Amino acid sequence: MQTIETNGTLSAKKTSGKIRYHVLIADDDETSRRVMSHFVSKMGYTPHTAVDGMDCIRVLEESDEDMHVLLLDISMPVKDGFEVMSYLKANHFDFPVIMVTASNEIPLAVKCIKMGAFEYLTKPVGMDRLEIVLRNALAESNLQNEVIKLQKELKSKEVFHHIIGKSEALRDAMEQAMMVMETDLNVLILGESGTGKELFAQSIHNGSRRKKGPFVSVNCAAISNDLADSLLFGHVKGSFTGANNDHTGFFEQADKGTIFLDEIGDMNADIQAKVLRALQERKIRRVGEKTERSVDFRVISATNRDFSQAIMNNLFREDLYFRLEEFPLCIPPLRDRSEDILLLAKHFLSEFASANNLDSLQFSEEAQASLLEYTWPGNIRELKNAVQRAAVTRKSNIIEMLPAPRIHGNSPSIPARHNQESTESAKTPSDLFSLEDHEREAIVKAYGLSRGNLTKTAKMLGIGRATLYRKLDKFSLQNLKNG
Repeated sequence: MQTIETNGTLSAKKTSGKIRYHVLIADDDETSRRVMSHFVSKMGYTPHTAVDGMDCIRVLEESDEDMHVLLLDISMPVKDGFEVMSYLKANHFDFPVIMVTASNEIPLAVKCIKMGAFEYLTKPVGMDRLEIVLRNALAESNLQNEVIKLQKELKSKEVFHHIIGKSEALRDAMEQAMMVMETDLNVLILGESGTGKELFAQSIHNGSRRKKGPFVSVNCAAISNDLADSLLFGHVKGSFTGANNDHTGFFEQADKGTIFLDEIGDMNADIQAKVLRALQERKIRRVGEKTERSVDFRVISATNRDFSQAIMNNLFREDLYFRLEEFPLCIPPLRDRSEDILLLAKHFLSEFASANNLDSLQFSEEAQASLLEYTWPGNIRELKNAVQRAAVTRKSNIIEMLPAPRIHGNSPSIPARHNQESTESAKTPSDLFSLEDHEREAIVKAYGLSRGNLTKTAKMLGIGRATLYRKLDKFSLQNLKNG
């Protein structure tokens, strides 16, 4: 059995080449439920039933399966069809709804269609008519989801166009970034030096609703205590010696846009308290100014540090950390992206040749083998430097050998890959914090932000509810199902 994900809320199971759709029938009349369930089953679909509007909502919230069509009676006890429709709209369900109504309720059915229902059927329901409407509803829904899927693929190509690679580890990181980019959650990007954390930050900004606003990049490690207030929050003319003009700080520069706090793990402890207040209040006060200014910004931060050790040693504030990591995103090191090494190396070689008006340059088979054998502890930045040095020191248009970085050895070629034991021992605790750990943490975080609403949790994560239930089982979070 295979699960096909068509978008965040529509998935179907495929058995023996045939897609299995799930149809929810909400009707307080037992006979109607039985008749429609029998016919839905004969059509090859899986029927699910609810006895009233409240039960319908419960099934949608708790079922392990994503529903593809809802057959909804208008007149039901506890909650009627209108209340269910309002619930669907408020919780962003996007499957087709077919209203089922008595003949004297047609004006009410039309009202439901204005609320977003696909069609209505009158009781007693004609089975031929039901079959046509169900097939049309599923066909239109599938078409819409294909459009959404294509739109997501085009957007992904657009926002990640400057990130090169096809490895599964890189695709996973991109998918995580796609999930969060259209929200306003603060993102903490974790990864070793040289992995491209700023490129991901820029991509998240470019794919967000803030893309027309500024993207302000700040190197936190370079901010001294003396200049922190002025650089981050600005100052007014005459507020201190040398303040000859008003100055707009980084946070204010990022108004209506994104501020990227690079190397946040190296930020001075005294500055951390001021940044925390800015994040909490969304207000800043320029040096020398008595009033505060409201600023609308999103924070993306990045570090290659191990926060657990920094917090334990009182080098980083735990409360600031939790403000920053509303959504953690882990960028894989180059050693985990072996499929991307030659793609990147050839790109850098072509880029160098073009920038320096050189004829086409190529790597020999031996050079390509050495590229793949090396562990690249400096990641993409080290790879780019090695390719550029090789291009400068080449003896022909064919690069036979890559000079070794001096800090990693003095042999005439790139050293061979370290054995697995030495590689593992060199990893820091943050390196060993896997993508699965981050995925589990993201689920728990989204569950908390949605106050235990699993539908909202799935929507926030950009996955279907059935997918969410599978991940809850995978990460031993079954207690959230009953929470």
